[in-house]
Amino acid sequence: MSRSRRLPVLLLMSIVGMFAAADATAQQAPNAKHRPKRILLLGQKPDSHPRLTHEYMAATRIMANLLQDRGDLQVLIHQADNPWEKGPELLEGADAAVLFLTEGAKWVSDDADRLAAFQRLARRKGGLVCLHWGSGTRDAQPIDNFVALFGGCHGGPDRKYKVGDFDLAPASNLHVILSGIGPFGSHDELYFDLKFPRDRTGHIGLLNTKVGDTHYPVAWCWERPDGGRSFGFTGLHFHENWKLTEYRRLVLQGILWTVHETIPVEGLNVKLDPAAFDLPKDGTPD
Repeated sequence: MSRSRRLPVLLLMSIVGMFAAADATAQQAPNAKHRPKRILLLGQKPDSHPRLTHEYMAATRIMANLLQDRGDLQVLIHQADNPWEKGPELLEGADAAVLFLTEGAKWVSDDADRLAAFQRLARRKGGLVCLHWGSGTRDAQPIDNFVALFGGCHGGPDRKYKVGDFDLAPASNLHVILSGIGPFGSHDELYFDLKFPRDRTGHIGLLNTKVGDTHYPVAWCWERPDGGRSFGFTGLHFHENWKLTEYRRLVLQGILWTVHETIPVEGLNVKLDPAAFDLPKDGTPD
């Protein structure tokens, strides 16, 4: 079995009790070591897209690989298919949540308790991250609530996207999330002309690409008014794109930035065992 299959990651379908026990212990022993920051990686089973696209659970394992030994972190993978009844309780124990799933903006608002749990996470200054369709919604109604949390949304009947070859360029060489990332190219489906907060204070476009005659941001970060941090990237339609060093570095550094971890000026090493990118060979849902 490859190293990528033996991750020290908690693949948890029932971790609410663990959260409660850990927090109770911390309350009873004020001098105990501070618990690690909990990063909740949320994927889903494959949707209607072809194999090798929207491989959500495989992507959560790649992100877990990247997050290994990156500080005092506890990485939790969870398959968040609806109704995801234990989701609000799981979010109560998290310091950050990463969405790589179908229609993330709609999914957040599908359940009132789920939306309220995300809003409480934001008020606790938690990190919020959305990737590709995890930033999206076909309907317009969920857009405002999602933008208030994640800082960007690919949403509504006027949403725009394109499959093709793109040149991606850092919009700002000053932001730490872009450490070690220069201009690069990719073949992807990118969402563009996104919905962003009306008040853009603390909101920064990170990567730009040109569609037609216009340059659009397709990755962003946001120092939210509540004091927390959000990061989003609309690429990663194709599973193959996880093999791009720039994509892995962008996602890893974006996640770590939301939980206030240190990122070196040269960027983080994001080398992985090639087996980390493999999908199940029998064609079963991941």
